[in-house]
Amino acid sequence: MDGEGKDRIMKSIVLASALATVLLAPTASRAQYNGVPANGMMTRGDEPAGVQPADLKKIAFDQKLKAQIPLDLPFRDEAGHTVTLDQYFHHGRPVVLSLVYYDCPMLCTLVLNGLAGAMKGMSLNPGTDYDLVTVSFDPRETPALAAAKKKTYIQRYGHPDAASAWHFLTGDEPAIERLTQAVGFHYVYDPRTKIYAHATGIMIATADGRLSKYLYGIDYAPRALRLALVDASGGRIGNPVDQILLYCYHYDPSTGKYGLVVLNVIRLGGGVTVVVLGSFVTVMLARERRRRRAGTRPGGGVERPAAGVEKPDSSHTTS
Repeated sequence: MDGEGKDRIMKSIVLASALATVLLAPTASRAQYNGVPANGMMTRGDEPAGVQPADLKKIAFDQKLKAQIPLDLPFRDEAGHTVTLDQYFHHGRPVVLSLVYYDCPMLCTLVLNGLAGAMKGMSLNPGTDYDLVTVSFDPRETPALAAAKKKTYIQRYGHPDAASAWHFLTGDEPAIERLTQAVGFHYVYDPRTKIYAHATGIMIATADGRLSKYLYGIDYAPRALRLALVDASGGRIGNPVDQILLYCYHYDPSTGKYGLVVLNVIRLGGGVTVVVLGSFVTVMLARERRRRRAGTRPGGGVERPAAGVEKPDSSHTTS
């Protein structure tokens, strides 16, 4: 079975397990959950308490557009070196930020699969046009886990050069809490099953670390990711077509998607029509002036006197 077939099976399993809890989400933007049953996994005796329905309602992605990511936070990279988020910003490129945990049994894998798939569908290149930072929100995870996950997704993306542009980090609880609160990412840990219930999505930040766009869910259209990156770059990456698409497609924060703006399309179409007609009229007038200067008829040939009109004899003069 190929990778796409496995992805479809995994997505079906996830959607089926999430169906019982999705009605507890306050809005559609609360995304999907990591397989936590709707009954809150009530326990008996001295077993640890499970996640309660009230906890599930806290799971969300609160958009904090234009908020500054705290870039001074310390983490560990996949090689175990202590780094700060600031090292991955201020390079003149937007940054794709994803929050997952590497031992996640379902959704986090689908989030990263969706991101890698969207990257494959774009002509923008990591390291040249944008960078990526993936951070584990599980403080128990290690750089070794991060390194293994990075190897998997660099191979999945298929371009070894991306290894220098896609960074997989782990960290301690204080840094994780500050980061997740700053970007509006809420999750709940279930001590009984030892898994997290969490929202799904990715964020796009500007080169100086301000949140620009949120894309929800586990599937990210290459066009949506490209437009978000071009937008976050202030037009410094991409091409003129991207600028036209940004004019025609509007980002909706409530859904985390780009939608077609009909009024802008009409305006753009009207502007193109005016330019085309103006160009046509200008060309026709220029051709007419050239014909008159050359003394020719519109159909070609030298202009001749009308029938019955004698041409003046230049050999006779009048006094």
